[in-house]
Amino acid sequence: MSTTTATTGSPAADRLAEPERRLYWAFADCWTIVRRDLTHLVKQPSLIAWQLGFPIVSVLLYVYVFGSAMDVGGGADYKDFAMPGMFAMTMAFGFMNTAMAVTIEKERGVTDRFRSMPMTPSAVVAGRGVSDLLHAALDLVVMASIALIVGWRSDGGLLATLYAFVLLLMLRFALIWIGVYLGLLVPNQEAAGNLFAVAFPFGMISSVFTPPSLMPDWLGWIAMWNPVSSTANAIRDLYGNPLPTGGSWIEEHALLMAAVWPVIITAIALPLAVRKYQALGR
Repeated sequence: MSTTTATTGSPAADRLAEPERRLYWAFADCWTIVRRDLTHLVKQPSLIAWQLGFPIVSVLLYVYVFGSAMDVGGGADYKDFAMPGMFAMTMAFGFMNTAMAVTIEKERGVTDRFRSMPMTPSAVVAGRGVSDLLHAALDLVVMASIALIVGWRSDGGLLATLYAFVLLLMLRFALIWIGVYLGLLVPNQEAAGNLFAVAFPFGMISSVFTPPSLMPDWLGWIAMWNPVSSTANAIRDLYGNPLPTGGSWIEEHALLMAAVWPVIITAIALPLAVRKYQALGR
């Protein structure tokens, strides 16, 4: 008597098959969301104009209108001090755009439709993060072009300059998840618009436009420990531009903290954003 045994593959292969499929569809669904967001951006020229116009207006306002009255000490050119800070500020303020976009899609029912589809649960959140990071890279290209036009230069060498832009994108990437979480948290577009009241002090109470050592002690301490300040000071160092001279630990270790802050923020905000998305409608 003979016995026929059906072979379905080794146990190890069977265990790997399902995780491999999940990983594939996680990337595929994420890329679908990214393509959708980028397509919507191309079809909204007013949004592109705003994203490109904001850096231009910021440079004209802070460098040329206010810059003539600013003194950061040491005879430094204010333009060289302010431009790296404005790079960091642009990345910091970007989370408002993320929050607004997420809120609009939630109000219009787009998010609910995504949740009803056979998609990886994290794809919508991850796709928003990737697409917004690409938007941020475009913002940086525009801002850097404007900076070069007005006479700003990086004296830190090619690798240092590229690393500075990496640190800027790391900050933006971390703040994206705060924007996603807040966009899912607030009830409507009006409430999302009020987030500017949170973003404004977050970006302004920092070393973006003036050294914290020139502020009152309590305000200077807040500004020094602001993650935006660490990124701004780190890229000033990498660009070879003037640095704040407060002598505090956080200022002396700006390069370290510019990498540490985004990791901490992402580790906290990303799980919150994913859980909030998964909890919608419960």
